[in-house]
Amino acid sequence: MQIIHTPNVIGAHITSVDLAQPLSTADFARIEDTFNERSVICIRGQTLNEPQLIAFARRFGSIDQNFLTHYAHPKYPEITYISNIKENGKDIGHADAGSVWHSDMSYVEHPPRATLLYALEVPTENGKVLGDTQFSSAAAAYDSLPDATKQRIAGLQAIHQVAGRRAKTGTGQQDQSLRRAQPSVVHPVVRTHPHTQRKCLYVNKGECEGIEGMPQAEALALIAELADLTVQERFRYTHHWQVGDLLMWDNCALQHLASFDYQWPRHRRFMHRITFGATR
Repeated sequence: MQIIHTPNVIGAHITSVDLAQPLSTADFARIEDTFNERSVICIRGQTLNEPQLIAFARRFGSIDQNFLTHYAHPKYPEITYISNIKENGKDIGHADAGSVWHSDMSYVEHPPRATLLYALEVPTENGKVLGDTQFSSAAAAYDSLPDATKQRIAGLQAIHQVAGRRAKTGTGQQDQSLRRAQPSVVHPVVRTHPHTQRKCLYVNKGECEGIEGMPQAEALALIAELADLTVQERFRYTHHWQVGDLLMWDNCALQHLASFDYQWPRHRRFMHRITFGATR
């Protein structure tokens, strides 16, 4: 097994390992240690069936269920389809996932430790791969703050709502009634990572609609300030997809954003997603 760190503050590529075969405790520990250190890892060249994918995810923690259950695999509900493919005029999967900078499922009481995305079909145009995903380190962003700002935001609690400010972007309208049915939850503006103990900024402009005890205008301004810092170029890694990529990212330590430079039916994108390891 080969592990190569990217030149960015996050990201690593892992090759020469076949997850369809039994994975030793030592090799799994190397993968998990790299994941905790680098926040987003790509294990390339995989050929996995659904039980093998689920079994690998379960080694990191219990699997979580997304509320968009109509996009779940019909035989393996642990897997959610991420796809732009339509059948009978309807999306077979979550087509606009990642359309704003966010941390997956921050709108639930126990957000998942990580998200796993396994690429089965990747869109291309004249040999160029489309649909890159960008990641940005919320831990590095926090570390960059001056001490006065760290003291100012210590102890603040942000309100997360999946249907809140995200609705204003015009994305996810086909599922908006389901989004509105989800309750708001509260999380620390500065979240302590459950495994590394690093402090991470845990706010985004897509789904954070306020801060407890703070006037709305002031709260939104602070959310925007911290969110914009989190996604600065210096903290980013951009992933260029290949079929067979198994990508995992840490939902406490970073945020991510998908690109939508592809269109159905000219391009096809189809991936399996699993979220797992929920923590408060």
